[in-house]
Amino acid sequence: MTDSAPRLWRQTPYLLWLTSDTGKGLAMTLFSFAVPLLALVITNDPAQAGIIAAVGTVVRLLTTLAGGVLADRHRRIVMMTLGAGLAVIAAGAFTAVALAGGMAFLSLLLFEVLLAAIGGLFSPAGEATLKDIVPERMMGRAQAANQGRDAALQLAGGPIGGMLLAAGGWLIGAAMMLASLISAVAAWALGRRVGWARPGQADAEPDAAASALPAAPAAPAEPAVPANALRELREGVRWLFRRPDLSTGTVVATVINLGLNSGITTMIYAVLQAGHSEATIGWMMAASGAAMLVGALLAPTLVPRIGAGMLMILGLAACTVAMAGGVLVETPWGIALLTCVAVFLIPALNAAFSGYLMVATPTALVGRVNSVGGVLSMGAMPLSPLIAGFGLAWAGRGPTLIFSLTLCVIALAMGLASRPLRSIPAEADWAEHAKQYEEPVDEPVSAR
Repeated sequence: MTDSAPRLWRQTPYLLWLTSDTGKGLAMTLFSFAVPLLALVITNDPAQAGIIAAVGTVVRLLTTLAGGVLADRHRRIVMMTLGAGLAVIAAGAFTAVALAGGMAFLSLLLFEVLLAAIGGLFSPAGEATLKDIVPERMMGRAQAANQGRDAALQLAGGPIGGMLLAAGGWLIGAAMMLASLISAVAAWALGRRVGWARPGQADAEPDAAASALPAAPAAPAEPAVPANALRELREGVRWLFRRPDLSTGTVVATVINLGLNSGITTMIYAVLQAGHSEATIGWMMAASGAAMLVGALLAPTLVPRIGAGMLMILGLAACTVAMAGGVLVETPWGIALLTCVAVFLIPALNAAFSGYLMVATPTALVGRVNSVGGVLSMGAMPLSPLIAGFGLAWAGRGPTLIFSLTLCVIALAMGLASRPLRSIPAEADWAEHAKQYEEPVDEPVSAR
């Protein structure tokens, strides 16, 4: 390995990007925590709270696909800055409405739709910007650092949100506004640092010696192809699923997400139904969050040293073993231990595969490819509580967990059976390994 891990932290563009993305992530974590609780307090109706969450999920899924297309059409850092600025305005409006006592079902629904749309339309540009500012040989460590940040936000978001919400709903909006403002300023500083050019275009001055040479005859201009979002999205999907290394990993990630989250949700619901307190559930979740945070802190050490394919297989095996144990273990702390085993390698697994995907994907497609993967991952999330809830009601704990275990076994079997996935090497060799699967890609002609 030619680069030591600390050198990532000397990359000023990455630090600015991480600051911006962390501000955005904190704002969305606080909002995701506060809105369901506010809806329950204000309406006293779990169904209305569920409607708000469901509508927000659908809006986020649809807009993320559109956001992937926009990220490949336009200046990504400009879109990062614009998205953060719009989030500041939306959070300010949320604060004002909360201070005025105007929070109700309809206003919460509107804010859920607005912020979900902002996140879906502009987040893919922020994710794709990593491709433009982080050297390929450091991409795995950058993704591992992102996983650590996400785990910390997940662990701290609940307590911070709870304290703010206890003091008043408007404080959630004020904190979101401050976090989004930090995100916007950092994105603007990133643009000032590296330039505002579109991906693949440098902001450099023309070479003087070259400009003194006679101009070459211009090639005949090809007719411009009108922008078509659906066609451009299909290009990204088609490219992704022609790659055996990336398509298998994407499908495996979707299946394991569904199996693992369905199983964990089933075990938590069953513990609550057995008469244990909400505080016990909280400590169980805190234990798994701490395990994920420790795993995230270790990910920057694991990703450069262990092949990404091997990390994925080990992570899938850990999830499968934990789900198998869950069928037999019913005590809260036994379940908490199994959950810790399941999630410990998830940050390294995510960092390895997402880093390799970023290196392997052409710049012209990275926004769309990332958005498709994100939608598949998010699409599995709302199904998990449905599987757990209906499974417990109709079949009981054991059969529901066996179904979740079956999904985990399928994911592990797919990973083991896929040589292109298994053979993905460690971070330093990603670029060379990806070349064997390369296909020519034409950058989409669109109105930029």
